[in-house]
Amino acid sequence: MRGIRLNTDAIDNSAGVNTSDVEVNLKIALATPMRDGRISREGRNALLAAMTDEVAALVLRNNYLQPLAISLAERRGLEDLGFEQRLMQTLETAGELDRAVEFLPDDMEIAERRRRSQALTRPELAVLLAYAKLALHHELLQSNVPDDPYLGRELGRYFPRAVTEQFPDAVEHHRLRRDIIATQLANSMINRGGPSLLVRIADQTGASAASVAAAFAAVRDSYGMTALNGEIDALDNKISGKLQLALYQAVQDLLLDRLVWFLRNVDLTQGLASIVAHYRDGIAAVEAALDDVLPDAAAAARREREAELAKGGVPAALARRLATLRVLIAAPDIVMVADRAGQNIAEIAATYFAAEAFFRLDEIASAARGIVISDYFDRLALDRALDSIGDAERRLTAAMAGDGAAGGKAVEAWVAPRRAKVDRIRMSVHEIANSGLTLSKLSVAASLLGDLVKN
Repeated sequence: MRGIRLNTDAIDNSAGVNTSDVEVNLKIALATPMRDGRISREGRNALLAAMTDEVAALVLRNNYLQPLAISLAERRGLEDLGFEQRLMQTLETAGELDRAVEFLPDDMEIAERRRRSQALTRPELAVLLAYAKLALHHELLQSNVPDDPYLGRELGRYFPRAVTEQFPDAVEHHRLRRDIIATQLANSMINRGGPSLLVRIADQTGASAASVAAAFAAVRDSYGMTALNGEIDALDNKISGKLQLALYQAVQDLLLDRLVWFLRNVDLTQGLASIVAHYRDGIAAVEAALDDVLPDAAAAARREREAELAKGGVPAALARRLATLRVLIAAPDIVMVADRAGQNIAEIAATYFAAEAFFRLDEIASAARGIVISDYFDRLALDRALDSIGDAERRLTAAMAGDGAAGGKAVEAWVAPRRAKVDRIRMSVHEIANSGLTLSKLSVAASLLGDLVKN
C-alpha cells in the first residue's frame, strides 16, 4: 500500500514446484514405453536430461503469465473489486477460504477501500489467483471437460515435444490425464481472464464451470488469441510496459465480452471443433470486409488507433490487428445473422455497421466500457445493459437485411415505413450519447432499443 511492488512467494518462486510436477508426470508417462521395451532406463534418463531446456521454458512460462494476470487485475482495479469480493464470499460459503488466515480484507474493509477508491494489492490478488485456480480445477475435474476431445488437446501443451512425438500413446493414456487437462485449462482460463473470471461469467450467465471452459476455448481459438498474445509477448522491452499491458487488456476485454456472447447464443455441446472452425472463418471474413463496409467515422477511429499504436513502437501489422479488435467484437453477431439470413457476410457486416452508426451505438458501447463501477450489482447491471443493446443491434440487422438491400440502403428501407417511431427513439438515444453516459442512461438506451425490435 506504500507503493512497493511485490507478489507472494508462491508466485515468484513457483518454478521449482512446477518443475517437480512435470518431472514426476514425465516419469509416469515414460513408464509405459519402459514396460513394453521401447526405451530402457538409461534411454529414459538420457531423454529426461535432453528435455531440460524445454521443461525449463514450460515452467518459466507460468512465471511469466501469473504476474501478468496479477498486473492486469491490478490495472482493472476498482472495476473488478465487486467481482473479487464476490469470489471471496463464494469461496467462504463453500468452506474453501478463510480470509483472516490469508490476510484478505473482510467485507467491512472492502467497503472502506471502495470509499477510498483503493483496490486490492498485488499480494492479495496473488492469493485470490491461487484460490481461483484451485476452485476451478476442482470443478473441471468433477465435470466431463477432461474427457472432451477438443479440450483434451490441452494435454499436449503440458508435455515437452520429445515425449508427445515419440510416445503419444503414453501421454494420451497417462493415469493423471484428467487432472493434467483440468490443471492446464484452469491455469489458462484464470491467467487470461483474471482471478474473478468464473464468478463474473457464471453470475452473468448462470453457466457451469464446464460450459465456461468450452466457451473460453471457443473464443480463444475463434479469434486466434494465443497467437495474438504471443505477438504482444514479443514486444517485451521494445515498447513501454504501460502500453504493453493496455494491449493485453484489449485482448482480455474481448475475451470477457465474447465469453458471455458464446454462452448465450451458441450450443457448445454440438462439437467445439466445428464451432471454432465456423466462427474463426466468419470472423476472418468480417475482418477482410472492414475496409469496404466500415462507416467513415468508425474507419477513421480505426486508422487513428492504428497510428497511435505504431507511434508507440507496435509493428504495423500487429498495430492494425489490435486497432481492429474494437470492431471485431461484433463479428460473431454478424456471422450469426448471415447464417440465419443465408446472406453474404460482407453484406450483413455493411448493414450491421450502418445501423450501428445510424443509432450511434458504437459510441454508446465505447463510453459504457469506460464507466468504472466497483459495486458488484451495478457491474452486473452494466454488463446486462450492454448485452441487451448487442441483442437489439443483432435483431435490427436481421430485420434490415430481410429486405434484400445492404448497408445504408438497407437501413433506409427499413426505417421508411416506421419513420416516426424510429426518429423518436433515435433522438433519445443520440441525446443519451451526447450527455455523458451513466449506468441509468445506458439502461434507458437498452430499453428503448428493445422496444424498437420487440415485434
